[in-house]
Amino acid sequence: MMSIVVIAAALIIIAIDVPHLKRNKLKKELWVFTVLLLIGVGLSIACSFHIPLPNPLKGINTILQPLSNYMYELLT
Repeated sequence: MMSIVVIAAALIIIAIDVPHLKRNKLKKELWVFTVLLLIGVGLSIACSFHIPLPNPLKGINTILQPLSNYMYELLT
């Protein structure tokens, strides 16, 4: 049910924004808009089906933890 709401919201957003982008011949902006909207809709639908999504903070932590440890060792 929630995925239908997400798709309906995406269709409303498309109906509002895409004609303006096409009328002004903003092709690059249209591509960026499309890609970001598809990513957002895909993640929202996955979330509505209770699919576990990766947490971006874990990846950032994994990358920055060795640097943090190194800086800690330098300062102590």
